[in-house]
Amino acid sequence: MSISDRERLRMQDPRTQYPQPPFPRQPQEAPGLAAAMDPKPDHGETSYVGHGRLAGRYALVTGADSGIGRAAAIAFAREGADVALSYLAEEDAEARSVAELIEAEGRKAVLLPGDITDQAFCERLVDQTFDQLGGLDILVNNAGKQTNQSEISDITTEQFDRTLKTNLYAMFWISKAAAPLMPPGASIINTASVVAYKAPEILLDYSTTKAGIITFTKVLAKQLIEKGIRVNAVAPGPFWTPLQPSGGQPPDAVETFGSSVPLGRPGQPVEIAPIYVFLASQEASYVTGETYGATGGTGLA
Repeated sequence: MSISDRERLRMQDPRTQYPQPPFPRQPQEAPGLAAAMDPKPDHGETSYVGHGRLAGRYALVTGADSGIGRAAAIAFAREGADVALSYLAEEDAEARSVAELIEAEGRKAVLLPGDITDQAFCERLVDQTFDQLGGLDILVNNAGKQTNQSEISDITTEQFDRTLKTNLYAMFWISKAAAPLMPPGASIINTASVVAYKAPEILLDYSTTKAGIITFTKVLAKQLIEKGIRVNAVAPGPFWTPLQPSGGQPPDAVETFGSSVPLGRPGQPVEIAPIYVFLASQEASYVTGETYGATGGTGLA
């Protein structure tokens, strides 16, 4: 359902700019695919136009096959960056379609499938990005696991462990491996969530990790500014990504997803991509240790 750049950027009512609920019932198995969603998410495939803000940069994006990671990867390439894509092997087809879009811009795309809950893979991921791109200037820790459960008794140790390893441990392992390779002026961007501030009762483990990401970002920013590396977070509200129908929300909640925010609809991934571009660019030279919200009007307070 991608729209033209001219259509996306013309002045219009943001409440009706993109599809509004109700949506069809559409449960998926995790990790979920954007291609199976109705309506299709807009990641900027045809609607994002770059302006050279990241010319000559090298970026690594986790969870880059779909959702916010896909939108960030497309935007980075349109802004002039080469991009390494981290994703699960079962998401290969969607990751390859991102790579094709990146290469269509004349930029280099590196496909790096694997499981970021494995520390050794996270370390290889950084090394392979650096070797195959020739550098590492931008790191986006975006991949996430979200599984709704109404009671703590329903959360297994396996689920809790995998959520923390995907959302927190991987961010730690990847950032630790990347920091020594990143030059002054580089940027690390972590994907948090509005649930760090307004946690729903069905997302106990996920909300815990997102609050941790914000604190991790604040502390790492203080450490790495000594090397000239900025660290920030983005806190999305309800965004239309495969995370939601593949277990992130109950099936009936997907049908009305985003209806509770003032804008009355979920965000499309392309709508948050410019925040990642800004935080990665030199235009954000005085921004570190911050969390930027895109919540559809609910705010972070």
